[in-house]
Amino acid sequence: MKANPGADVAKHTSTVVSPISLTCPPLFSSLLLSSTLVMMASLRLPAQLVTRGTLNHHNSSERLSCRRSLTPDNSIPSFPSSSSSSLNRKLSTVVPITCSAAAVNLAPGTPVRPTSILVVGATGTLGRQIVRRALDEGYDVRCLVRPRPAPADFLRDWGATVVNADLSKPETIPATLVGVHTVIDCATGRPEEPIKTVDWEGKVALIQCAKAMGIQKYVFYSIHNCDKHPEVPLMEIKYCTEKFLQDSGLNHITIRLCGFMQGLIGQYAVPILEEKSVWGTDAPTRVAYMDTQDIARLTLIALRNEKINGKLLTFAGPRAWTTQEVITLCERLAGQDANVTTVPVSVLRVTRQLTRFFQWTNDVADRLAFSEVLSSDTVFSAPMTETNSLLGVDQKDMVTLEKYLQDYFSNILKKLKDLKAQSKQSDIYF
Repeated sequence: MKANPGADVAKHTSTVVSPISLTCPPLFSSLLLSSTLVMMASLRLPAQLVTRGTLNHHNSSERLSCRRSLTPDNSIPSFPSSSSSSLNRKLSTVVPITCSAAAVNLAPGTPVRPTSILVVGATGTLGRQIVRRALDEGYDVRCLVRPRPAPADFLRDWGATVVNADLSKPETIPATLVGVHTVIDCATGRPEEPIKTVDWEGKVALIQCAKAMGIQKYVFYSIHNCDKHPEVPLMEIKYCTEKFLQDSGLNHITIRLCGFMQGLIGQYAVPILEEKSVWGTDAPTRVAYMDTQDIARLTLIALRNEKINGKLLTFAGPRAWTTQEVITLCERLAGQDANVTTVPVSVLRVTRQLTRFFQWTNDVADRLAFSEVLSSDTVFSAPMTETNSLLGVDQKDMVTLEKYLQDYFSNILKKLKDLKAQSKQSDIYF
């Protein structure tokens, strides 16, 4: 037997969802009727829900620009029959919509509960922690996930409701928003996808649908200092989405993040334990990594604080770390040296320029641009004093990177020791 150092060592208890009671026929009939009406309305989406925002990628300057204009438009024209032409894949100008951000009762007897939330990107590193924390705090959690061969059964086991939709297909979004009070947007594109497909086009469609469906609060996760790096497509898209959400009129909270502690497991901890190469750079970049469980906890605190509506918050860990400091810490906790392969920042720059020459490698170049920022002399951190005061939390309650990695290595090394002991007991000698 061989232990997998990258496996999730955390144990979770399951949460049971109460079945819907059918002992009140009038209320159930009203809910069914209103849901049917909304489903019918979703088939007649306004054209603006499938019209992308302007996001022009100029190869010469490697800059992205977004244009946001919101004009009143209360009409809801029928959804065009030809989806291929109406989706306007060339990112035409946004035709905005306006509607009340307050609760919208589409039929008598169908108020939206403040505890009903939709988590978009629920299977991701952050999304699953949001789901888990929200369920533990008594929220009714619905998870939007893409149709996939392997169903997200662990979300159902926890007690969440799973609905299938795809942000790149706007017509699948409205039905997932029926009966939802708050949207928590943790989604991001897959590595093999163009960055704009989900992180811009999909988010624009989701925000517009949320506005049209009367969603009362929208939480969006962005990247720290995204406004300072317009040369990086992903960061420029995040900044444009922040502005688009702000101009939409939705009641919202924007949270900028620096980095996840969980990401360090696969990047450094596992390769060191498996005696594989660890990749790093020669740049003194510092990142204030944060445990996603702390991010989830602070997010739900912010969700309940009406004073935070419309604010921009930045969540950062207790300390900013360089790559070499993280590797050294992992070596100490693992009790073995790392095989470090250093990639000079100059190599990243040259590689990015080379991939710019071919259209089929543009997406690689876009991601290398983000890697280049992470490998530059940049500090991804922010003081948390004001944010902690606003949320009423204590910095001492935040998990430090030392504690997080110590717990991980302790659990993994104990499992490896137990497996080794079991292997010796099962040895047969002739």
